[in-house]
Amino acid sequence: MAPIASKLYTDDVSLVVLLLDTNPYFWTSSSSSSLSFSHFISHVLSFVNSILLLNQLNQVVIIATGHNTCGYIYDSSLSSVSSSISANESSGDAKMPAFCSEVLKSLEDFVKNDESLSSVDAGNGVGSSLLSGSLSMALCYVQRVFRTGPLHPQPRILCLHGSPDGPEQYVAVMNSIFSAQRSMVPVDSCVIGAQHSAFLQQASYITGGVYLKPQYLDGLFQYLSTVFATDLHSRKFIQLPKPVGVDFRASCFCHKNTIDMGYICSVCLSIFCMPHKKCSTCGSEYGQAQSDASTLSGFYTFVAR
Repeated sequence: MAPIASKLYTDDVSLVVLLLDTNPYFWTSSSSSSLSFSHFISHVLSFVNSILLLNQLNQVVIIATGHNTCGYIYDSSLSSVSSSISANESSGDAKMPAFCSEVLKSLEDFVKNDESLSSVDAGNGVGSSLLSGSLSMALCYVQRVFRTGPLHPQPRILCLHGSPDGPEQYVAVMNSIFSAQRSMVPVDSCVIGAQHSAFLQQASYITGGVYLKPQYLDGLFQYLSTVFATDLHSRKFIQLPKPVGVDFRASCFCHKNTIDMGYICSVCLSIFCMPHKKCSTCGSEYGQAQSDASTLSGFYTFVAR
């Protein structure tokens, strides 16, 4: 029988990698009118503090997802603050945990840097955030934790996302989803935007995570604490929200449009909304005979459930 410390460390201890959507185009749009960025951060900080209070061995990593860049904002294992319960005595605020000032300072620096980069591309009208980059960073961090030794916390990724999906990121996002599935890392999703996210619906469905779009954003902390604070071991004994429907549609590689039916390359499985004589991904040339299935890309139907 394994030692109790080992069993507790693998069953009840969580590593939560939190992906925060800091896209300035989203937070200044009408889609986020019901929740300001400052209130959003206050809900997130309360949730992070509750995770750290649930178990002294719990770890939280925060990654900011901007419009043009991503970055680590906070890592509880490397934080200079020894305890999340201690008060920030230097500021005189006994209600604010000490780690909050560290998170807010790093977040402020990141947002300023991301806005300076976004000002160059402000005229392109793109409102998506770099979800593929933050997912890749989260998975790299998880793999590093896996290599630290036989004992490690149970990792999971929580995406707090509001920006619309970027079709140009489809391949990178799907690669990250399948990598998370292979590593058995659930991807939880909390969508705070006006529309559902097809990317995150597929991510949560494929990896066994929880997908939720809160109806009332004023109570975001309640949603986070009751749904996403539960460790993976305890999830087997509670009733979590079930996805009503999952949008399995893909984006074509040629125009980056979401399609219901299209052509797929028989060599590299690239998806196109119209037939091509040559695959732009792998360079395969297709024959002229319509009956030759081995040299032609065929129809593939995408069904939205």
